Amino acid sequence: MVNRFLFSALAIIAAGTMLGAASKPPDKPVGAEVQFVHSIQLDLMHRFPTGADAEKAGYVRFTNEDNTGAISYANRNWQSADPRHPSQLWYDVKGNLLGADFSVLQSSHAQPPHLWGINPARWLSFRAHIHYIATDPQTHQPVYSAVGLKKFTAAGGDPNNPTADTFVKMGVIKDAGTVQTLFLFPAIWDLIVWVKPNPNGAFADKNPNVIPSQNAAKDSM
Repeated sequence: MVNRFLFSALAIIAAGTMLGAASKPPDKPVGAEVQFVHSIQLDLMHRFPTGADAEKAGYVRFTNEDNTGAISYANRNWQSADPRHPSQLWYDVKGNLLGADFSVLQSSHAQPPHLWGINPARWLSFRAHIHYIATDPQTHQPVYSAVGLKKFTAAGGDPNNPTADTFVKMGVIKDAGTVQTLFLFPAIWDLIVWVKPNPNGAFADKNPNVIPSQNAAKDSM
């Protein structure tokens, strides 16, 4: 699954290389960011309080629980039009809303965006990759994983029209028929925000109000 903490940490390191370590803003919202966080807390908690609500709205679960306690769902629309349209929502193992990601395609924005009063330094750079959800033939449980774009294209895969056959060719899975869903996660600028109140700040990596389960982060994706 996508390890949200590791993923954001790596993005911050990369940003620090480009912008300087001192550019990382504080974890607590500042100025106009306070109203942004308050508005999405009211709105998203009302519209998407549970994972079932997210699925009804077209979001698809694509990870297991990571080490922050979050399970991610994506609507596969990577250009967030406004604060009411996050590209991802994340929930705890009981299905309670924890937070959201907002994204902007790097293909249309060469630099981090200036949106909604958010400090541009908060937008992290995520590389393109291919996600898939398959069924384990032995346990019959869903498997959530991903492969890098370079490896996928090197195996002859088309990132804009990915097929399960490419994963078979790569040796990632044995049977293309076990794949339920697969999609391109394009190169984006990504804003990670806790919707559940976080004493460390809405932009912190972890939330002490969220206790991950014993099974958190037991896989690599």
